[in-house]
Amino acid sequence: MTTSSHNLTPLLPGERGELLHALSEQRELLLITVRGITDVQAAQRTTASDLTLGGIVKHITRGEQVWVQIMVKGDGELPEGMLDMEQYGMADDEALTGLLNQYAAAARTTEQAVAGLRDLDRSVPLPSTPWSPPETVYWSARRILLHLIRETAQHAGHADIIRESLDGASTTAQR
Repeated sequence: MTTSSHNLTPLLPGERGELLHALSEQRELLLITVRGITDVQAAQRTTASDLTLGGIVKHITRGEQVWVQIMVKGDGELPEGMLDMEQYGMADDEALTGLLNQYAAAARTTEQAVAGLRDLDRSVPLPSTPWSPPETVYWSARRILLHLIRETAQHAGHADIIRESLDGASTTAQR
């Protein structure tokens, strides 16, 4: 995956382009935290949390895939794997390079999906989850994109702390 936000964001006009650019900037910050680390380091737990750098990349990839599916299908169905706990950890047979390739593919899918939307006001029912209210909740495509930006930013911050605990490097020091 390229780490240039200019290469990640398609040239879409207006709000779509702005939202995708903001998301690509957050992706870039997340990717900085995994620069130069090995698979062993990517799977290493460095804080009280069970989160690892590889696990964060895997989770944020799955999250982006799931939310884009919710946005595009708009059927209120729970996407397969949305609640799987395996998405939070790096399996023994996974390599960071493979996880990064999957993340790049998810980014391309997101951008294509947003380009194909009629408008960002499209309202879709959210799937029922253990943490959701009993009534059906609807979000616009715009709110889903804002959610992806927030999630990516939050996990980029987690990744920065994990990386700093791992070897002293931080996003700011690696730019």
